[in-house]
Amino acid sequence: MQIREANPEDLATIALLVSESNRDVAARFGLNAGNCPKHPSFCTKSWVEADFARGETYFILEQDSLPIGCVAYENSSDRLAYLNRLSVLPLHRNRGIGARLVRHIIQYARSMSVQTISIGVIGEHTELQRWYRKLGFKDGETKRFPHLPFSVKYMAYAL
Repeated sequence: MQIREANPEDLATIALLVSESNRDVAARFGLNAGNCPKHPSFCTKSWVEADFARGETYFILEQDSLPIGCVAYENSSDRLAYLNRLSVLPLHRNRGIGARLVRHIIQYARSMSVQTISIGVIGEHTELQRWYRKLGFKDGETKRFPHLPFSVKYMAYAL
């Protein structure tokens, strides 16, 4: 398995990885294009293209040259970065791939002298929060937004 930095030729691949990897979450929490159109399960090539244009960096994890997961890194400031769009195809889960992608972002952020990595997850997705805690993330605040049918739990990793 190898992790490589994505490039603009990977837009469709990233969109597929993100949407396929998040469909089960959308189903579990009753999310659809009507009540949550920006959920990653509806990710398109144009979304990823906009992420690239905004300066977001994507990394793709490949096994035998086949993409099976990805993650995005967004620098907010000299001290803060965001881990976004962590996605592992369902057939490849529970094998440490997600953790490997998170550790890659932690190392990447360290190389950029970032002090904190922040994430936002569905507040009701307690298993995912537990998983991030095992990787060293600490709980932050939980917020409700009128345009979302769930709360958002913020978590942070101090470097």
